[in-house]
Amino acid sequence: MIGIVIPAHNEARRLGRCLKAALLAARYAADAGHRVEIVVVLDRCTDSTAAVALRHGIETVAIEAGNVGEARRTGAAWMLDRGATWLACTDADSQVPLHWLVSQLGCGTEVVCGTVHVQRWEPWQRAALRRLYHSRYDDKDGHRHIHGANLGVSAHAYALVGGFKALAAHEDVQLVRGLEALGVAISWSGQHSVATSSRRESRAREGFGDYLAGLQKTL
Repeated sequence: MIGIVIPAHNEARRLGRCLKAALLAARYAADAGHRVEIVVVLDRCTDSTAAVALRHGIETVAIEAGNVGEARRTGAAWMLDRGATWLACTDADSQVPLHWLVSQLGCGTEVVCGTVHVQRWEPWQRAALRRLYHSRYDDKDGHRHIHGANLGVSAHAYALVGGFKALAAHEDVQLVRGLEALGVAISWSGQHSVATSSRRESRAREGFGDYLAGLQKTL
């Protein structure tokens, strides 16, 4: 079984689009013979995020960690308990492509690191920022980016490093670097890019939003 894990902290505005895309990817994978389940980990949500998940028929788990690493870890544990052999991670402000899951499994490795692209630039993000971002971002096979919004890992590999750590940032990097150190095969794929938000109000410090804000300061 494939388990899709989506951490969320007050994501009512964006979660619907995320879940619609994830459900389409799940159905596409189901047509290829895979069973897929989705869980949203509600981390200190005080808005209607839970209601959005319910409206889309998605299971939820609620925690009070205020920590993205713990949220991913909780979601992964929930899926593993249900028999998942592959964990596919994305974010509540992102939309995966239709072939996302099939593409991950098609890589034939125990870990798949995918790319992201900005679906809609915010008005404050000038053309100069966009050019700088694109000049520094490698979106082809063989890239070396690690994004929690586009990450797949086998249950076996996940267990080898003890899973996600309860880190406020870079829990995805920690997981992949640990597996690299063990010599686990990793695919750095540019074949299933995930659309993500370029919002200024990042949910996790030192994440993608903070990276863009840092680039803006160099202009």
